[in-house]
Amino acid sequence: MTAKLSLPQSSKMLSKDFVYGVATASFQIEGGASKRLPCIWDTFCDTPNKVVDGSNGQTACDHFHLWKEDIALIDSLGVDAYRLSISWPRVITKEGKLNPEGVQFYTNILESLKSRNIKAFVTLYHWDLPQYLEDEGGWLNRNTAYKFRDYVELISTAFGDLVHSYATLNEPFCSSFLGYEVGVHAPGKVGKEYGRKAAHHLLLAHGLAMQVLAKTSPNTKNGIVLNFTPCYSETDSAADKQAAAFADDYFNQWYIQPIYEGKYPDIINKLPIAHRPDIVEGDMEIISQPTDYLGVNFYTRAIYRYDDKEYFFQIEPPEPRTDIGWEIYPQAFTDLLVSLNEKYSLPPIYITENGASIDDVIVAGKVEDVRRFNYYQQHLNAVNDAIEKGVVVHGYFAWSLMDNFEWAEGYLKRFGIVYVDYDTQIRTIKQSGYAYKALISNR
Repeated sequence: MTAKLSLPQSSKMLSKDFVYGVATASFQIEGGASKRLPCIWDTFCDTPNKVVDGSNGQTACDHFHLWKEDIALIDSLGVDAYRLSISWPRVITKEGKLNPEGVQFYTNILESLKSRNIKAFVTLYHWDLPQYLEDEGGWLNRNTAYKFRDYVELISTAFGDLVHSYATLNEPFCSSFLGYEVGVHAPGKVGKEYGRKAAHHLLLAHGLAMQVLAKTSPNTKNGIVLNFTPCYSETDSAADKQAAAFADDYFNQWYIQPIYEGKYPDIINKLPIAHRPDIVEGDMEIISQPTDYLGVNFYTRAIYRYDDKEYFFQIEPPEPRTDIGWEIYPQAFTDLLVSLNEKYSLPPIYITENGASIDDVIVAGKVEDVRRFNYYQQHLNAVNDAIEKGVVVHGYFAWSLMDNFEWAEGYLKRFGIVYVDYDTQIRTIKQSGYAYKALISNR
């Protein structure tokens, strides 16, 4: 495959100011588990039948030991930026103090990135809550938001001027809904009475952290990363449209509206009292701190029909799909960005994750991932279409740099633009990776 990713010559995405990057997350790549405190994902992985292949993050991609090679690999791709996350249990002790060894690990990485002129986009929470905090109630405990605030104050002070941008949280929807409502992610709690409460404490943590970052790190771009799965109705019937609108409020607007409008969607009044969050006076003001940017993660859409027992029913995603079963529908990406831009008064947007799980095979030292290349081509064009419709987008991060531990799917799904052989830890740049490099270097 010699194809190159391309954009219209007039595209703002071809400007040198447009940021291109790759993204990872601590638990998914690092390993080095003996050098940090246990987190909720360690416990989840140790629970039978939670992770499809029965695997864990003890070694993962062994980035803990191979970080120098990995930073050189990132540099070789010609990217402007690298989005990484900090493992809270690696840098903070049970007593709430900095762990010098853990802090040094990230400081070394950040200094290496800076020496190569690669901007560090640091996510402060990408799901690996220290297990001792989960034992005290986790995100169902309001106090966890304040523990997060304290951690952010310590670590952002320690990093000084090494960071270009902070994201408080990655995808609070996944932490709250998948982790505390349907239980398919750590910590595996199940109950509609938990999901909204966890979400509220996560959003409170975000707001508290934004207040801290304004003091400890005023020169970085500070914001949050939200994931969106646009909701479409199966038919044009009023009932189906209403079902899709309710799902959109429940899964998407629930996390963005409090940040930019200081309130939850009106559907909060339709939920049973027991399912509603515990909102304390002043919470919404804290949550709605100004942000320097909004990180948007997008992979797919969802289609809904009316259901007389629940508010909505999600139908099976149509073909074509990626290896993880998600429909490939790039038009939804454009629709999403345009609709968010119309609905809210937003700061600049960064696409902080976008990519595809493909069943890759390495043959004669090469990975010809044509389907992933096509996915990227279509979705880069979808972002460009949104920009042409007035949406302000400042950057795009491919998910992910390398194949890694894909949460409840274990190591069965590959999202990387770099192939990882988990037995040898050898990295091989895929054809999509070379195509991404070509797009960036040809600006």
